[in-house]
Amino acid sequence: MKTNYMYARMKRAVVNEVFAMTICLWLKAGEGPGLGTPFSYAVPGQANELVLIKWGTNPMELLINDKAVTLPISMTDGKWHHLCVTWTTRDGVWEAYQDGVKKGSGQNLSGWQPIKSGGTFILGQEQDTMGGRFDVTQSFMGGMSDLQFWSRVLTSNEIHTQATCAGHLVGDVMSWSEESVELHGGLAKLPFEPCH
Repeated sequence: MKTNYMYARMKRAVVNEVFAMTICLWLKAGEGPGLGTPFSYAVPGQANELVLIKWGTNPMELLINDKAVTLPISMTDGKWHHLCVTWTTRDGVWEAYQDGVKKGSGQNLSGWQPIKSGGTFILGQEQDTMGGRFDVTQSFMGGMSDLQFWSRVLTSNEIHTQATCAGHLVGDVMSWSEESVELHGGLAKLPFEPCH
């Protein structure tokens, strides 16, 4: 539900600067408009270092170092969807995938500067300072599972394989497990197997 106190924190630190990345996760939108913020990564001095947000009736956006691109992704049917975003410092090239299909791509998204290390990675809320100052209007409503974060751009084939449950890859920067996700504010933890 929409709150400013329910969130999860990925315990594993981003220990190195990120020059290329892929983040994939399973998402299911809740009732009402606006998915909110599936994840936000804030570092000292930059609250919007890496953010995925769909605010109100606006389209979904990926922010890197407070610069935004619009993602042509829709999640209004109340079903689970596999979502991936990729990015590289080289020319700031990005891609967005839904259910294993590339939906959009572009360049010049914060090119030639890495994503900084040492921040806080939060699920379900948008950070206005590192680790806090959540805004209820930006909070995530729905379900999410199996967030994986890699320090490379996965191939379209690797992404399709995961979305169609033909294989499962584990992120080297962050991966999903009981131990790696810390729940706050009374979040419900449910068993989930996307591939059945």
